[in-house]
Amino acid sequence: MLEENNLRPDQIDYVICINTTGLATPSIDTRLINLLGFRPSVRRTPVWGLGCAGGAAGLSLAYHHAPGHQDQRILLVAAELCGLTFLADDFSRSNLVATALFGEGAAAALITGDDVPTPGLEILGTRCRFYPDSLDVMGWSVVSSGLQVVFAQRIPSIVEANAAEDIGAFLKEYGLDLGDIDQFLVHPGGTKVIEAYESALNLNNGHLDLARGVLRDFGNMSSVTVLFVLERYLTECGFDCGGHGLISARGPGFCSESLPVKL
Repeated sequence: MLEENNLRPDQIDYVICINTTGLATPSIDTRLINLLGFRPSVRRTPVWGLGCAGGAAGLSLAYHHAPGHQDQRILLVAAELCGLTFLADDFSRSNLVATALFGEGAAAALITGDDVPTPGLEILGTRCRFYPDSLDVMGWSVVSSGLQVVFAQRIPSIVEANAAEDIGAFLKEYGLDLGDIDQFLVHPGGTKVIEAYESALNLNNGHLDLARGVLRDFGNMSSVTVLFVLERYLTECGFDCGGHGLISARGPGFCSESLPVKL
């Protein structure tokens, strides 16, 4: 990421590190700072526990930091090693499904204030939506042998029942509606989650092919996945395709994080 943008580590002002599949103290970001040679005054925020929503939430956190620091560069890093959470003596359906669905991955994104001349997508705003009484939908149970996955079957039904209303209301704040979105850059979750998005948002003609392709090639990498979808879009289209996109992901809480962007 730094080499692609001709940057040195000491030119980064703020590091946001997202992870939910392991715990470390000192945190992972401090290890990166020492390893890569960031300057001693770099700010940092380690974020744990957001799961699949973490990549979008990290972009949101960077977006809300940037207006007060227009000359800064913010490095978002997401890293997940989902295989570490496999419990060999847990024969529950959720553990076996999660083992088959989830994979390992890491991704980074550079977010800058308006005073930094960098090509990129423009984030228009952010929204977090919590769903009451849904703590049992996704997460971890901390047991003596490790992190035991909580993964409810009703996740696709929550997406199908709420996505249109949630996203539609959010877009109206920016004078947009679902028909104005040219690219749905969503965290795929799983095949049934993709199908739930398609049903709820009345999408067809390959609108979610990017998300489906990332899921097929890499599995669900928790927080990392939506950044892979974003990277695949940029590889295919670059920064100047025009129109609007929507970055969105759902995770433990149960909650969603969404960001409309200018493409």
